[in-house]
Amino acid sequence: MVRTANPALMKPLELSAELEAVVGKGPMARGAVVKGLWAYIKKHDLQNPQNKRNILADDLLRPIFGGKDEVTMFEMTKLASGHMK
Repeated sequence: MVRTANPALMKPLELSAELEAVVGKGPMARGAVVKGLWAYIKKHDLQNPQNKRNILADDLLRPIFGGKDEVTMFEMTKLASGHMK
């Protein structure tokens, strides 16, 4: 059985200014946004060294993360969704 991509994940979405500051100019598909977030996190070494599933916020990520200093990777995608429409 061949899996096809969910069309909802492929649809380009408008991004908030905060999210664009991290991943680049929108509109962008949800998958591309998550990929961009991970590229930014790895480039700036923002994974918690004790628990790699947690992301440490810097000044650009904090507004996306609702002001939190640290979120889980699952929380990150949920919070980023609030910056897409």
